[in-house]
Amino acid sequence: MTALSERALKVAEAVSQERLWQRHEDLARFGATAKGGVNRQALSAEETEARRYLLDVAAARGFEAFTDAAGNFFLRLPGADPGLPPVMTGSHIDSQPTGGRFDGIFGVLAGLEVLEAIRDVGWTPPRSIDVVGWMNEEGSRYAPGMMGSETFTGVRDLDEILTIRDKNGIRVCDALKAVNDALPPLPERPLRRALAAYVEAHIEQGPVLEQRNIEIGRVTGIQGKQTYRVTVIGEEAHAGTKPMAERRDALIAALSMVQTLHKLCSATDPAVMFTVGRFEVAPNAPSVVPARVDFSIDLRHPDTDLMRRLGGQFATICAEAAGPCTVELAPLVDTPSMTFDSGIGARITAAAGALGHSVMDLPSAAGHDARHLAGHAPSGMIFIPCRGGISHHESEWSEPAQVAAGARVLAAVLADLANGVAAP
Repeated sequence: MTALSERALKVAEAVSQERLWQRHEDLARFGATAKGGVNRQALSAEETEARRYLLDVAAARGFEAFTDAAGNFFLRLPGADPGLPPVMTGSHIDSQPTGGRFDGIFGVLAGLEVLEAIRDVGWTPPRSIDVVGWMNEEGSRYAPGMMGSETFTGVRDLDEILTIRDKNGIRVCDALKAVNDALPPLPERPLRRALAAYVEAHIEQGPVLEQRNIEIGRVTGIQGKQTYRVTVIGEEAHAGTKPMAERRDALIAALSMVQTLHKLCSATDPAVMFTVGRFEVAPNAPSVVPARVDFSIDLRHPDTDLMRRLGGQFATICAEAAGPCTVELAPLVDTPSMTFDSGIGARITAAAGALGHSVMDLPSAAGHDARHLAGHAPSGMIFIPCRGGISHHESEWSEPAQVAAGARVLAAVLADLANGVAAP
């Protein structure tokens, strides 16, 4: 049944736009940049302070807080029956180095606002509701991203992520210990816990909702994604004395690879997304022939088979373009396109309609933690518009009314899910 209950409507009406917006203003202080964005990377001091703020809010409202071995961060409104699997919502607290103040954190704060709204109406649902901040969704400090949700759902082994290092050589396990040492001790609960459902709220990170003047997006699924790390090895030499014909210039070889790959992807299908977002040259000196280049590849497409056929050509293309250099292409991520639970989607559509919000179905072009939760429990996503479709940028923006509308739809869906004794 997808009709909205009176209980769910009451909870949705208790969502406070002013309180929710103030929480966004408060969180934007942690890692604030001069241009109005945030730099709050995974397991950093800035993210630690953001967690501390959320712990203070939770303590003041009587919510439980806990963590797990992967560094995921949870706040809970306890249900009347602690033996029932909880309903979960949330997203991530970390950001890109020049990120915005809504990506990820909107889902966490919207979830927190739902807990506050339920507390305000004086209701205890049968099921507990957990709000999660997944560890390292962005993958900007530690690659690959989505470590927390992958480990929680068993997609990736805990031992594998704990030894990964950032560019300064700091391991995940050491950064995680520093976070835990800086905060009050929290109970640790096991990974792969049973859930009744998972619903994630997020800004669209694209232009569709804004262009069509739609308030709520019911996310149907997420397109596939592959990522690679490419290492090109040449030979360091003097820029003034090494003959051009004898050089093993890693930069020239890398540029040839990127251009060839870009042409292939552009010619295959307009829907192919090919990005080289990281490019590092060594020794990076004006008068030295580059000896090494490391660059990233991000490949996305809704058709998993097409994406994988393209990605399967990358190693050969790089080898052919290497010239006198050597090249190694290391696959990092290979995730197929996926579809969210239709029952959760129907609840989102019904909630938006009952609350008077326009709603449309659309796929997500960006990846989210909900991808991994969908294999663990019935899952869905709610999108709200963002100005110009801009995200992963300091100018990222959503209006207070848009943020509140998304939180109200989330509140209605979670209230009905938490009120059900059987899994949806």
